[in-house]
Parts: sequence; structure tokens; C-alpha cells
Amino acid sequence: MNEVDDAILEFFVDQDDGLVLSPALIWFNLHDRLSVIEKSHETVARRMRNLEKRGLLEKVDENRGYYAMTRKGRDYLSGELDADDLRLDDE
Repeated sequence: MNEVDDAILEFFVDQDDGLVLSPALIWFNLHDRLSVIEKSHETVARRMRNLEKRGLLEKVDENRGYYAMTRKGRDYLSGELDADDLRLDDE
């Protein structure tokens, strides 16, 4: 987990519950509009795939790459889950 992961998850939480977003929309808002991150669109897309693997985001449309936040993602941001609890087997 890193600062980009946290920025992505916090952006989801700040939106309406159940909102579905693409990596491009997340990047545009965090990079261009809010100036929260200075990473590329590719980095945001890669981190979102990683967050999905950890169960913090759910891919709701395989063909278009739309994601929604999961309960586990909300639990992580609220401090109920530690980053160490989210390690993947290959880490």
C-alpha cells in the first residue's frame, strides 16, 4: 500500500456511495483537478488493479474497467484493517 492507493480509496469514499469509476476518471480528478498526485494514468490504473486483487476495489465491468469500492476498502480507510492484513501471497 502506498500514497497513491490511499488517494484512490479516499477519492472513492468522498463520492456518493456505490459510485463506479474508471482509472481515467480517478487519474483526471486526482492529478488534473485536485493536484493530489503527480503520477501517470498508467500508475493509477496499475494501482487500481492491485487494490482489486487485495479486495479493496471491485471491478464491476470487465470490458470497460469500471471499479467500485468494497466494504473491505472502507474498513481499511477507517482503520479497521491494517496494511499488513492486505498483503498478497507473493509479497
